[in-house]
Amino acid sequence: MKQGLRHHNRELREWVYAADSSLHGTGLFARKLISAGEYIGSYHGPKASRNGMYVLWVCEFEGDSEKWVGCSGRNLLRYLNHALEFNAEFDGLDLYAVTDIAEDEEITFYYGDEFHEQL
Repeated sequence: MKQGLRHHNRELREWVYAADSSLHGTGLFARKLISAGEYIGSYHGPKASRNGMYVLWVCEFEGDSEKWVGCSGRNLLRYLNHALEFNAEFDGLDLYAVTDIAEDEEITFYYGDEFHEQL
């Protein structure tokens, strides 16, 4: 369970940093050991109405229906890269480690089946 909301860069910088990635362009890296299950931070930015760079789509449920909502990332989490063997995942806009993430290890998540099928 997350203990303190981290969505602005000033809070996130204690946990993560952006640097060149061997996967793609810029990536997001752990500044310190992050344990499996630990809350890393929250994706933050204005709502997005169409797909684009740094847009994260999350499914929101209202009763029996689901609605996809986009968020245009404005914080460090926008530098997350895709990996089939990922070490973090989103619960809504909140990012959690699914495995232990070592200091200086790149933090990745699975973009989804639709993205993977395009590769």
